[in-house]
Amino acid sequence: MEKRNLKISIAHLYPKLLNLYGDMGNIITLIKRCEWRGISVEFEQINIGDKISKHDLYFIGGGQDKQQQEVAGELYKNKDFLICERDNNSVFLGICGGYQLFGHYYQPFEGDKLLGISLMDAYTVAGKKRFIGNVTIQTDFLTPSTLVGFENHSGLTYLQGDTIPLGKVTVGNGNNGVDKTEGARYKNVFGTYLHGSLLPKNPNFADYLIELALEKRYGEKFNLSKLDDKIEYETHNSLVGKAY
Repeated sequence: MEKRNLKISIAHLYPKLLNLYGDMGNIITLIKRCEWRGISVEFEQINIGDKISKHDLYFIGGGQDKQQQEVAGELYKNKDFLICERDNNSVFLGICGGYQLFGHYYQPFEGDKLLGISLMDAYTVAGKKRFIGNVTIQTDFLTPSTLVGFENHSGLTYLQGDTIPLGKVTVGNGNNGVDKTEGARYKNVFGTYLHGSLLPKNPNFADYLIELALEKRYGEKFNLSKLDDKIEYETHNSLVGKAY
């Protein structure tokens, strides 16, 4: 329980289309880890045709090319608004297909280029090989420093400019199978290919995102109270360094 009456607002973008491989588990994790500490959560699902309002944290999941095509145009209509939200320190987490649309574009293997919203300086092109399996990455901003998850993608993502990797791959393929990077970070925007879902077995990352969302809302640093994460870290540690 936190000592103050705190709250954050969370938006789940296009869950009816981009919600593969347990991505909803990320939302559940964020909400529950807030509630267990007495932090109130305002939660909104944004679907096609809905207006996107201001939130502290925005989440978007993964999907196949068809679903990405349906979402891309709708997301692009909100590009200017979401870039303003980024620059106002709102927190973004994109998984797989959603991550790809955070960049400048995604070029499918067949069909037209899908324009992204340029929240980060990155682009993605479809490759001929599908990367499937467990992933472990080493970060330089989390404690513990590892993240684990499951990748299943053929997109090859390349980072540019001030956008930096979420971490370095120690197991798995990551962004493109060549440069040993996985995911991306710019300001409070985070993207990754890690499914499974990501946050339940990486409570270190979930709490980091919550702290950033609180900081955005209240304009001060936060250190969350500890939870009993014995089961979560047993799961996390069992997957560190484990190949598929």
